[in-house]
Amino acid sequence: MKKLLAVLLCLSPVLALAHPGHDTNGVMAGLMHPVGGWDHLLAMVAVGLWAATFSGKARWLIPTTFIGVMAAGFVLGINGIHIPMTEQSIAASVLILGLAAAWVKKMPTAAAMILVGVFALFHGLAHGAEMGAHGALGYALGFVLATAALHAAGFGLGCVSVKHAWLRRVSGSLIGLIGFGMLMGA
Repeated sequence: MKKLLAVLLCLSPVLALAHPGHDTNGVMAGLMHPVGGWDHLLAMVAVGLWAATFSGKARWLIPTTFIGVMAAGFVLGINGIHIPMTEQSIAASVLILGLAAAWVKKMPTAAAMILVGVFALFHGLAHGAEMGAHGALGYALGFVLATAALHAAGFGLGCVSVKHAWLRRVSGSLIGLIGFGMLMGA
């Protein structure tokens, strides 16, 4: 187990696909980007996994906050707005959201929404920075749909882990560990 964790930690900087440089032409490129970049994939799954630990409206407010703020960040990125340390913030999102999903027992819904919203802003900025105005709507539609699907996958895993808390703890901890490696390599 220690060897596996060491290998994952060593490989994690490679798993973070830096921005820009991805295909940004149309819906299909937008659908593929969050799935093809480990940084985005793991953060999105972690949001869904964490949302499943909440009850009531929070279960959908947390992921929809992420999607809404990410879309706003995309618009800012397309318009040339840049916030320093975007890549490091994306790596930190994998670390913190993974660990939150694994270990945070109680947190007010508003605080969780603010936390995912801050990270969503950076994810959206990164998406928008890779774009020109050409094809932006199709690309945005694709990555929003892929993000929602990854949130749903994480939520499904979180619902399964209600009876098996170890599954959520291991999944979230592994996401966090990979995020730590990404952050050290960013």
